[in-house]
Amino acid sequence: MIPTQQERQAAGASNAVIAASGLGLTFQTSDGPVQALSDVNLTIEKGEFVSFIGPSGCGKTTFLRTIADLEKPTAGSLTVNGMSAEQAREARAYGYVFQAAALFPWRTIERNVALPLEIMGYSKADQQERIRRTLELVNLSEFGKKYPWQLSGGMQQRASIARALAFDADLLLMDEPFGALDEIVRDHLNEQLLELWARTNKTICFVTHSIPEAVYLSTRIVVMSPRPGRVTDVIESTLPRERPLDIRETPEFLAIAARVRDGLRAGHSYDE
Repeated sequence: MIPTQQERQAAGASNAVIAASGLGLTFQTSDGPVQALSDVNLTIEKGEFVSFIGPSGCGKTTFLRTIADLEKPTAGSLTVNGMSAEQAREARAYGYVFQAAALFPWRTIERNVALPLEIMGYSKADQQERIRRTLELVNLSEFGKKYPWQLSGGMQQRASIARALAFDADLLLMDEPFGALDEIVRDHLNEQLLELWARTNKTICFVTHSIPEAVYLSTRIVVMSPRPGRVTDVIESTLPRERPLDIRETPEFLAIAARVRDGLRAGHSYDE
């Protein structure tokens, strides 16, 4: 069972997958400093599915990139599996799925999934088993010999997820992976992602601009304000773990979506 926010605070952050305290990040630019994140305090426990939502430029992706050690915070503290973000990166503690599938067109889907395994020095036999297992997880077992250009956009994103899962990291960071897809494909991939999460018990951090997507997928929704990015609300989902698509028409779902929408309106200045 996922702990409540009060239980997390009582237990402290020592066993958290991600723990941010007073986290801030300021970029130095030719026009002066730009504060991207300010005083972010958040704890994410093992097995949670946490979505980050907010207006463009609010720091959602920046926060994800600090977890991945692709950006360096300038204030506060951040740990990933009890380590610094840099140590977690070196330990291959996470998989990262970008907005675009970013597959190499000259490699087959199997060889794209194999890329991190090759870099990390897995044996050929181990690579083949991991490729087989992860392609099966994302329902692409029959497409391993195909090239990316022979697959639809949704299938390419599933291959990208398989690549991120191939070395079996417990943490999956996903930066708006379905944002460029049409609504029907997006709904299907949302369903498949929930099924994958249920089978693997990964901890997932998911950036999105879509309120229905955030509510449908998440155990918690983190609402962020415009720059400097701050956490303005953390909404606990009361939906069951098994969620058919038509749950989006229920009063419970609509009530959570309304709270997310209210949080976004409250934190947004339309005069900017």
